[in-house]
Amino acid sequence: MALTHFGFLYTATGSPAGGHVSVVDTGKCRCVFVGVENPEEGIEIARRLVDEGVQLIELCGGFGPVWAGRIVEAIDGAVPVGAVGYGPEAVHQVAAIFS
Repeated sequence: MALTHFGFLYTATGSPAGGHVSVVDTGKCRCVFVGVENPEEGIEIARRLVDEGVQLIELCGGFGPVWAGRIVEAIDGAVPVGAVGYGPEAVHQVAAIFS
């Protein structure tokens, strides 16, 4: 099976309720990017993406492992959920951005 539809959730200050949605459709793959104000909003967005037929969901590093786990639980493992991670060399820089 080819990947033809996926979602990427990211945190972005100022995102509207329900998320800021951008879609890139190559004709062979539909990529739905959704910006949310805070990770909690990702739960409903992830459920909506699953209902819309995404095959997998990726999360930006702003979600962290706790919210990634909560999203997996919220969608009952319906699709794979991946999360961006940062190596130890970036820890201080990332902490400064999200603090």
